[in-house]
Amino acid sequence: MTDKAQIVTLLGEEWSILSELLGGLGDDGWSAPALPGWDVHDVVAHLIGTERLLAGAEQPQLPADSDGLRHVRNEIGQVNEAWVIELRSRTHAELLADFRAITAQRLASLEAMSQAEFDADSWTPAGQATYGRFMRIRLFDCWMHEQDIRTAVGLPGHEAGPIAEQALAEVTSALGYVVGKLGRAPDGSSVLISLTGPVERELPVVVEGRARLVDALPGSPTASLALSSTLFFRLAGGRIDAAAAAGHIESGGDAQLASQIAANLAFTI
Repeated sequence: MTDKAQIVTLLGEEWSILSELLGGLGDDGWSAPALPGWDVHDVVAHLIGTERLLAGAEQPQLPADSDGLRHVRNEIGQVNEAWVIELRSRTHAELLADFRAITAQRLASLEAMSQAEFDADSWTPAGQATYGRFMRIRLFDCWMHEQDIRTAVGLPGHEAGPIAEQALAEVTSALGYVVGKLGRAPDGSSVLISLTGPVERELPVVVEGRARLVDALPGSPTASLALSSTLFFRLAGGRIDAAAAAGHIESGGDAQLASQIAANLAFTI
């Protein structure tokens, strides 16, 4: 069960932080490249589009001439891109007003939900689960895009605290899959990922048939990685290539396995 009060409170805080950050940007900030094919304006349009869909709005269609967009790789990407194109003609001020309006509407709707409604079955980007699980993913997504915007405009911040901790929980819930499936850690091996800050955490994973996160390793890890939580999130979100980050990752033990895992940390769609 997802604690509705906690997640809704954190979503409200995240939207408020985003609103304040965006309110301080000039035209250059709104036009700064943030992700492949998207500037900051487009990232905000994506956030608005998702919340409008959740509020019951009709999904816009991609224009007929939008084929060949290299950054659109799947159906979810097509849904996202349709909203970005739909809202691209909005001025920055209009888009900020749109963001504030839809997040206020969504927050009121979430606050009015019961815990039972929050626990109801729902589609999520991670598969069929509950509506509460979807909202945990929304919190992760919004925070990650806040960090995308901060990186684009050179205003780092909000990299620790309850929302960052919840975002980390979203990543660690997939860490067995990341280490075992994507990183191809062999059966019988163990991996220790140490986050050195701003969020500090030890993430031990053992591979016993399947890879899984554990409380502690029984001995020395087969391979280890030490890196900042900032870099860890960027790698997990596919925002940066591991080769470009190699000088900022300290590895130990089996160097090949450590490099293999670092190169395959990205798990987001």
